[in-house]
Amino acid sequence: MILIQMETETYNLTNLTIANLNLKNLKKLNSLDVFSTTTCSWLSDLSRFLLKDPKTKKYPDVATFAFFCRKANLSKLKAKHYNPNEIRIGKGIAFHIAPSNVPVNFAYTLISGLLAGNINIVKIPSKYFEQIDLIINAINKTLEKPEFNEIKKRIFIIKYDTNSDVTSIISTICDLRIIWGGNETVSNIKKITSNPKSLDISFPDRYSICAIDANEYLGLENKLKLSESFFNDTYLFDQNACTAPHSLFWIGSPNDIAKAKLIFWEILEKTIKEKNYLLHEITAVDKIVTFYNQSLAQDSITKNSSKNNLIWRINNNVINKNTDKFRCTSGYFNEFEITHLNEIDKLIKRNYQTLSYFGIHKDDLISFFKENKPLGIDRVVPIGNTLDFSLNWDGYDLINQMSRIIEIN
Repeated sequence: MILIQMETETYNLTNLTIANLNLKNLKKLNSLDVFSTTTCSWLSDLSRFLLKDPKTKKYPDVATFAFFCRKANLSKLKAKHYNPNEIRIGKGIAFHIAPSNVPVNFAYTLISGLLAGNINIVKIPSKYFEQIDLIINAINKTLEKPEFNEIKKRIFIIKYDTNSDVTSIISTICDLRIIWGGNETVSNIKKITSNPKSLDISFPDRYSICAIDANEYLGLENKLKLSESFFNDTYLFDQNACTAPHSLFWIGSPNDIAKAKLIFWEILEKTIKEKNYLLHEITAVDKIVTFYNQSLAQDSITKNSSKNNLIWRINNNVINKNTDKFRCTSGYFNEFEITHLNEIDKLIKRNYQTLSYFGIHKDDLISFFKENKPLGIDRVVPIGNTLDFSLNWDGYDLINQMSRIIEIN
């Protein structure tokens, strides 16, 4: 495997040492200010480069990343996360372990570290994704400009085998580890000794849900647009992203819910076919196995009849707190019928992350969280926005977590 460094040097990782990665030299680099002018200028350049690249049109996730890096959006983020009355700089060396199931995540975690003022070493997935190549190419090209030399010194994108000792080597000198992945990945990396002052920010397995007001849905004119948005939230990454909803809560009267369900799922099936979604045979088997296991554990469920394997709908007559244990991909949904949003509090556990919604007023959402204070749910977004990245993620303010404040009395 190779190490990809922004200075276009490559190293054989089987012989990786602190010397040839220049880790000692990295330790001598100063941190940058939070939202430094140079960082924001480079990200704006990166955005323009990607948006001009014809290949970006093939990948909505890359285009969304490019829009995130626009100058206008960076200004909004700075206004929200930057306090001019503070002296806040990066913690130092940030080691990011990106997840293997969401290609563009490595880029988001990288720019979060940069905006927080850090030197960044990012481990990308071993699996090939064209989106990763596309973004790395844009990074390399834009960093050729002399004015971005300070940024160039602070980006290292690496790829290596999971069983390598590279993680241990880098952990000894980093000031921060940002760990994305499943529970097992997070646990294994946390077992690796790190710099005593180093901080770990972990993003383990999460479970997400969706709530739809049936009456509001029935009154919606453009139901196709909502269907396409729901498709992007779920099928775009085969329901693998932690933000993808796996349980749907229909709110309203039994009559309205029955009508809404019929229309919603019919339109979604057409959307799936129009998008030429490919269901793998192994996934079809996984759905059967998941349902059988869930049936053995929960006697209050039934499977909704369907014409094909594209959509599996599991009807739940009661709210069971173990529903999140029966998570499957590529269109496996547990459905619940409720009369009020407050009823979902019975289900939410600490591992719940995103609540996507349609037809629910913001004031009602605010009231729900103030009244119930659920154990989980860190993000609430409209359907279609679950994959949108934010500098507030899983309850963390990433800029504050990845930087340090200098107090002068």
